[in-house]
This record gives sequence, C-alpha cells and structure tokens, in this order.
Amino acid sequence: MFQLAMSSLRRRAGAFVASFLAMFLGSAIIMAFASMLDTAEASGATGTARETLVTMANVVGGWGLLLVVFAVTSTLTLSVRQRAVEMALLKSVGATPAQLGRMIVGEAAGLAVAAALLGIVPGMLIGRALLGMLHDTDQVPADVGYTFGPIAVSMGIGITVVSAVGAALITARRTTRVRVTESLAAAAVDTGRLSRKRVVFAVIFLLVAVQQAVITVTVMDGDSMAMATSGQADIFAAIGLSLLAPAIMRRVTALVAGPLRLFGGAAGGLAADTMGRRTSALAAAVTPVILFVATAVGTLFLQSTENAALEAAGLAKTNEQKNIETLNFVVIAMVVLFTAIMLVNTLIAATAHRRREFGQTRLAGATPGQVLGGAAVEAAVLAVTGVVVGTVASVFTIVPFGLARRDSVTPDGSVWTYLAVVALAAVLTGATAYGATRRAVRVPAVEAALN
Repeated sequence: MFQLAMSSLRRRAGAFVASFLAMFLGSAIIMAFASMLDTAEASGATGTARETLVTMANVVGGWGLLLVVFAVTSTLTLSVRQRAVEMALLKSVGATPAQLGRMIVGEAAGLAVAAALLGIVPGMLIGRALLGMLHDTDQVPADVGYTFGPIAVSMGIGITVVSAVGAALITARRTTRVRVTESLAAAAVDTGRLSRKRVVFAVIFLLVAVQQAVITVTVMDGDSMAMATSGQADIFAAIGLSLLAPAIMRRVTALVAGPLRLFGGAAGGLAADTMGRRTSALAAAVTPVILFVATAVGTLFLQSTENAALEAAGLAKTNEQKNIETLNFVVIAMVVLFTAIMLVNTLIAATAHRRREFGQTRLAGATPGQVLGGAAVEAAVLAVTGVVVGTVASVFTIVPFGLARRDSVTPDGSVWTYLAVVALAAVLTGATAYGATRRAVRVPAVEAALN
C-alpha cells in the first residue's frame, strides 16, 4: 500500500496541491518563529531581548501552529473526499479498510516530509526578516545575530509530519468505515453532514472563546494585559465556527436557493442546484475566509481600541506595549498571508476537480457563460457567508476588550478598516473562483466530461 500511495502521489499530483501547499507554508511559518528560540539560545540574549524573542516564538508561533494544523486537516479532508469514487472502486475490488487507511496515511506522510524539507529555506528567510523587524523597532539589540538551528528544524518537520499523519488518520477512519454503496452515493450527493466528534470539537472551541471573553470583561477589566486573553477569543471562535461550516453552508444554501432560482436567471438556478450537492466543498472553501476576516478584524480593532485607551489616559506606550503592538501586526500579516494563500489554493483545487462536472453541464445545454455565472454566484455566497461568520467570530474579541478598556461595546477604529478587510476577502474569493472556472471551461466539453 505504501507503493500505491507513492504511485498515487506521482500520477495524481494535482489532487494533492492544496494539501502540499498547506504543509509547505505551515512548516515554513513554524520554523520561522521557532528559530527565534534558536536565536535566543545561540546569541546568549538576556533581559528584555530574550523575553521578546521567546514571546514571539511562543505566542505568535503558537497561533500559527493552530492555524496550520487546522488548514492541513481541512485541505487533506477535501482531497480525500474528492476521491470518494476512487475509494469506493478500490473497496469494490477487494481493498480492505486497513489497506485504504495505510494508503491515505502514506500519501500524507510522503507529502509532509517533502513539504517540510522544502520549507526549510523559506523558514530561514522569514525568520531572518522577523529578527530584522525586531532590530528595526529596537526591541532586540542589533548585535543579536540570527540563528536557524535544531529547534526550528525539529519543530518544523516534526509538527508538520505529525499533524499531517493525524489528519490523515482521522480522514481515513471516516472514509474507510463507509460501505461501497454509501461511498458512491456520498460522492454523487455531498450533504455535508456533521460528525459527532466535529460538533464536540466545535463546541469546545466556542466555549473556550466565551471563557476568554468573560475573563477579559471580569478579571482583566481595565488592564491593558486584557489583550492577552481577548486576542485569543476570535481565533478560537473562528475555528469553532469553521468546524460547523458544513451545517452553516447547508443552511445558507437552503435560504438562497429559492431567490436564486426566481431572480438569478440560468446562472442563479445552476448555482442553486450545484451548491446543494457540494456542501462539504463549499465549507472547505469558506473556512479560510472565516479565519481571515475574524483574525484581521479582531486584531486590528483590538489594537485601535488599545491606542484609543492610552490616548484618553494621556499615556505613552511602554516597551511592553510596543512589543504587543508589534506582535499583533505580525499576527495580522501572518494570518492574512497564510489564509489568503489557502483561500486561493483551496478554491483552485475545488474548482479544478469540477472540470468533468462543468463539461457534463455544458453537454446538457449550459453555455460557458452560464457556467461562469454560476461559479460567480457561488463565490458571492461564499464571500458573504465568510464575512458574516468571520465578523461574528471577531466580536468575541473586540466587544469584551472594548468593555474592559473603554467601557463601550463599540470598538474604536475606522469603518474603512473593516471595509478594506471585507473587500480583500471578496476580491480574493471572486477573482480566484472566476479565474479557476474560466480555465476549466476552456477545455472542450466532451473532453472534460470524459476525463
């Protein structure tokens, strides 16, 4: 089965691009921040400089790790679900659940090792840039040199491989337990049902987000260190809501299906029909939008509220507060880059897989323009849903922090900041979906339908 897994990776490389890119970017991010620990040890940094390096590695790197593991799990699950028919056929010719499980885990392990090794050089470059930023902001002395050592390499490779194998085991267990007939039916109509474990984890993450919000308003009331608790709440909430994305997209699809058929013309009707059969794929695509909006809006308005609180009190920022502000903007930059790439990557992977579907739709009478229009409608629904859900998640941060620091539920900050985040999410979603669909419909309908 390991040989089959390696053969599958070679022959169907395109199907694994989304998972590979998630692992590659994730390993680079993990190694970049872990290298701050190598730098602190090798340079002998002490005092504030050492504390800054360790904090950068633990706090920002920790959140990066959480997002990376979640992204790897999501993309790997999407990849396996897109191969539901293949899995059913392997079962029908005698493959056992254990053999299929080993194949899926073998594929994930092979991808993870290759991605982590290729992520070493980008991780070094990103880590050097992070230290340069700390030098420029006088948070770390210029004589502290950069070191990329065993901590960074071991954490990057180890965490990437472990998270990939863990995600593969979860996915394999879900896939191999389904009978052949059920697998074929699920491949034809994807209802996006939530497993009990998924619901349990979603509830846990949402409860943690609520806990952080309550602590911010009560224990941390009036304390600038409330940023440490409230800043985590939006990420926990975003992950919790993302785990519920299949149910959310199923509900959204049911709500918009009628209006799309009535007022959306041929493209709207086509989108309504296809969305109802692709709930899990839509959930995978909306997840990076939710994470992007929640973290960007939450962190930007968190920092704006803190700046307003200091200004109202007539206080200048301390070195610690400057460090926290730097960390916040690093978090924003990391999340924006990572989730934006994952959004583009996931949409491209999901759309490329639909080439046959598009070909069959065109053979049934739809024009290329109608197929493009249907994809545009789907992208609009994804963007709006992701923005709304992401905004809800950000509330877990900005409202409690506003109450703790300004006694106001209304966050400080410009509405243009929010609109800029929304616009970026919408442009990335719309442009990627349209471009990927346009490439797919360039293939002759008969050729696409037969492949």
